[in-house]
Amino acid sequence: MKDLARLRTSIKEPVELILNQQIQMEMVSSSKYLAMAGWCDRNGFDYSAGFFYKQSEEERGHAMKIFHYLCDQGATALSPEVPSVPQEFDTLRSVFEGALEQEIAVTDSINRIIAVCRRESDFATEELMKWYVKEQMEEEYIARRCIDLFDQIPADQIFELDKQLSKVTYDGNVFE
Repeated sequence: MKDLARLRTSIKEPVELILNQQIQMEMVSSSKYLAMAGWCDRNGFDYSAGFFYKQSEEERGHAMKIFHYLCDQGATALSPEVPSVPQEFDTLRSVFEGALEQEIAVTDSINRIIAVCRRESDFATEELMKWYVKEQMEEEYIARRCIDLFDQIPADQIFELDKQLSKVTYDGNVFE
C-alpha cells in the first residue's frame, strides 16, 4: 500500500521534506514582517508599516505557492507551526536590517532546495524554484537599498525615508 501511495507523486521524499521546511520558513517570514509592520505602526512609520504589511502577505503567498504545488503533485503539504517572533525593535533601521537578514536566510534556503532537486533529478521542482531565485534577488535588493538610504538621509529626516517607501517599486533593473 505504501508503494502505491508513492506512485501518486514523482516528488521524492527529500524534496518533499525540504519543500515543507520552506513553507514553514515563508510563514515565519510572513509572521516576522507582520511584527515589523506592527512596530512601524506603533511608532508612527505609516508607510513602512504599509510596506511590511504588503511583505507579510507576499511571503504568505510564497508559502501557499509551494503548498499548492505539493498538493498538485500528489505529495503531502504540511501546515507549519510558526514560532513566536520578536515584536520590538530598537530603530527603523534595525527593522530593515532584520528584514535583510531574513531575506538572505530565505535565499540560502532556496539554493539548498535547488541543490536537493538536482541531486534527486527533480527538474519540475527545480523549474518552480527558479521563480523563487528571481524573487529573492528582488527582495534582497530592496532591503539592501532601503538600508543604504539610512546612510544618505540625516537622522532628523527619517520620516522622509518612511514616506518614500510608499513609492518603492522594482522592475528588475531600477529601484525607484
